Amino acid sequence: MASNILSIGQSALAAAQVGISTTGHNIANANTPGYSRQVVIQGAAQAQNFGYGYIGQGTQINTITRIYNELLATQVTNAQASSNELSTYAGQMSQIDNMLSDSAAGLSPALQDFFNSVHTLSASPGDASARQAMLSSSEALADRFHSLDNRLQDLRQGVNTQLSSSVELVNSYATQIAKLNDVIEKALSADRNPPNDLMDQRDQLVSELSKQIKTTVVKQDGGKYNVFIGSGLPIVVGTQTYALATVSSPTDGGRLEVAYRGKDSSTTILGQNSLTGGVIGGLSQFRNESLDNIQSKLGLIATVLSQTFNNQHMQALDGAGRPGQAFFAPPVPSVSISANNSGDAAVSAQITDIQALTSSNYRLQYDGSNYVVTRLSDGNAQTFSSLPQTVDGLQIKLDTGSMASGDEFVIQPTLNGAAKFDVALTDTSRIAAGAPALSSSPAAANTGSGSISVPVATSAYAAAPLTSPMTLSYASGSNTLSGFPAGLSVTVTSGGSSTTYSAGTPVPYTDGATIEVGGIKLQISGAPADGDQFTINTNTANGVGDNRNALLLAGLQTGQLMNNGTTTYEGAFNQLVSLVGNKTHELQVTSSAEGQMLDQAVAAQQSESGVNLDEEATNLLRYQQAYQAAGKMMQIASQMFDVLLALGQ
Repeated sequence: MASNILSIGQSALAAAQVGISTTGHNIANANTPGYSRQVVIQGAAQAQNFGYGYIGQGTQINTITRIYNELLATQVTNAQASSNELSTYAGQMSQIDNMLSDSAAGLSPALQDFFNSVHTLSASPGDASARQAMLSSSEALADRFHSLDNRLQDLRQGVNTQLSSSVELVNSYATQIAKLNDVIEKALSADRNPPNDLMDQRDQLVSELSKQIKTTVVKQDGGKYNVFIGSGLPIVVGTQTYALATVSSPTDGGRLEVAYRGKDSSTTILGQNSLTGGVIGGLSQFRNESLDNIQSKLGLIATVLSQTFNNQHMQALDGAGRPGQAFFAPPVPSVSISANNSGDAAVSAQITDIQALTSSNYRLQYDGSNYVVTRLSDGNAQTFSSLPQTVDGLQIKLDTGSMASGDEFVIQPTLNGAAKFDVALTDTSRIAAGAPALSSSPAAANTGSGSISVPVATSAYAAAPLTSPMTLSYASGSNTLSGFPAGLSVTVTSGGSSTTYSAGTPVPYTDGATIEVGGIKLQISGAPADGDQFTINTNTANGVGDNRNALLLAGLQTGQLMNNGTTTYEGAFNQLVSLVGNKTHELQVTSSAEGQMLDQAVAAQQSESGVNLDEEATNLLRYQQAYQAAGKMMQIASQMFDVLLALGQ
């Protein structure tokens, strides 16, 4: 019996030791990220039948398990992905908000300074210092556009860098999880006892993975995890891993896209819908939904400003009586060809209606028989059987070659508008502040109701100005106009469609159509009678002391020239600042709310799985007392042996 008591005491002593060790392990890891509190599962040893009844044989340790709630862990993982996505997005937007809303570094001060100099010139058109001041302020305006665009470009490069870093982390976490899957499965199959610390490490890796991208875990037999990211792409399946990669966009070599790499090493570029949650989701949303849009809207302001100012500037005479040139070098649409194209087509785009132009980018695709132009801002698609075609004031045409089925082009009318905004003039005498360069009038003997608009001089006119009056005559029998300068072709645009007639060819008359010849644009409207004539002439007066066009240029500041004629240049910029500010505030509010939800989810998880030092201190005392009691029991058993030995003598 004494030996039975000794073995019982020994089992109690061993159980108390395990309890003290486990409690000490909890205390040591109280601040270890991802650690789950461990508890000893203790049970009674198998009792022995002595005939008169069963006598217990002490205790045994069944297992040591961790306190882990899978539901709470999933809630933390999901909250982590959402919180990181919004905080990343909000952090990027706040940088743009601070930049655009800066009262000193924003666009508004530069715009005001520029038009103030135009007003000053209109008051003293012959003053050389006023002309120089206008040229200097225009250079400052161009520098401000460049500065803002450079900052946006820096953010774009930063997105590339952060995406590359996050993708590397995702792949690293996936590899580590797969290795732990293997080790944990082997440990469980060996003795069925859970390797708690390894399982905590794996769960912590899943938590870190969710900070980079939305993560979903499906537990398999044998204790393995299958891990899916984003919209459900497998990244870990048992001990097998897949990977993400960053690759250059087929239509923009400076833009990194996230791609999914298969086991055959092939890569598939993932759309934004596949990249949800975490840092990657936040960066993807920021770039696709905000950064591109903001940069394009800023570029739209630069593009409209340059073209409308040029249009007015070229209508007058400069200080030497010459037709005005383009004041600004107008930005031109950018067309990117996909690296995957198999055809040899070359596509170009030009702005034909500045009022109809939007800040959206466009995708041109060929399906083998039709051309599909998709406005990327809202997904609106139009199908055409041929090119050229005009969409939103943008003419898209096929210059050379031919397209193969599946070929794709991306057209960016204004994305680079701010970067390409430059001053074309360097000579102050070339500032056209004076009288109109062209005039028009119907013949006094006309009998019809036809009328002619004020001619507009385009950028081509300054290189070859009109040397003598141009008189156009209408013939009712053929419904044509004649009298155009010899050797010059004529382009007629009506309803968005343009037709060019070679030199000397009769030009059909279309009511209200835009006629362009030799850099001169005009419209003839109404119902002219047979033989009616319309004359276009030049103004050869010296423009030094004339301020008529300077006043018109200054008036552009308050003209409703942006957003389909609804706001001014500065108004459009203020709308952009408001858009960015509202979006930033929205993200900060939702990010704060998601942060609180994450804190609540973590608190709920820690209340169950976390280490409570007060509780562990109590357990330490309890196991200490149990250890002392077991030692006393073994001491009593030893004394009983001594008595038996003494009786045997």
